[in-house]
Amino acid sequence: LRLAPRLRYVPCVGGTLVIDCTGDALGTGDGDSSGVDQQEAKLRKSCISVAVDYATATSSFGLASRASLLKLRGGGDGHVRPNLPFTLAIRDSIMIAHSFHGHPSFGPAGGLHGATYTVDVEFASEALHPECNWVIDIGLASDLVADVLKKYNYQNLDVVFGKKIMTTTEFMCKEIHTRVVERLREKRQSEDGSDDNDFRGWVKVTLFESHKAWASFDGPAL
Repeated sequence: LRLAPRLRYVPCVGGTLVIDCTGDALGTGDGDSSGVDQQEAKLRKSCISVAVDYATATSSFGLASRASLLKLRGGGDGHVRPNLPFTLAIRDSIMIAHSFHGHPSFGPAGGLHGATYTVDVEFASEALHPECNWVIDIGLASDLVADVLKKYNYQNLDVVFGKKIMTTTEFMCKEIHTRVVERLREKRQSEDGSDDNDFRGWVKVTLFESHKAWASFDGPAL
């Protein structure tokens, strides 16, 4: 006997998100299910409905509560992106040198070599600024990304991070994301009461190694 799960997410009237997870008892694949105990099949067929506050499930906050509801990306650590329909993206580039310290898993790339990354930084939010109708000031975002990338542009990453760090594209996405979020936080703390650039949405960093390969990292800018 095997189960075929079905998962359904339904935003319902009254602001409730209902999740139906149904497992249907199927035959073993031999074309003959007559030998399956009917009571066991009945017990194995289940339907679970879970209702949660829809605002909590879709807000950019409350990540811990959503972790018990949606466990994505294999880790189940609460890193779940809410529904944020508005996005502003900034594109830049960096030229770097690095190696993978002769590690055999990287083949020829284990030695020192150069790379040019196209860098996309996306800022996403649930709603636009009430007065300016923007996700974030495009000038601020452009300057902020350029300032973060200065640390790596025309640099040998073996020197920047040390000889034991494998500066893969995935690693660099996380590093750049961390720096961008730090700068956003610094900007927020230095504001004189204005909330025009008080961005609190989601940031995604994508590095393109070529037109055939890229990596990304995303998370909240809180």
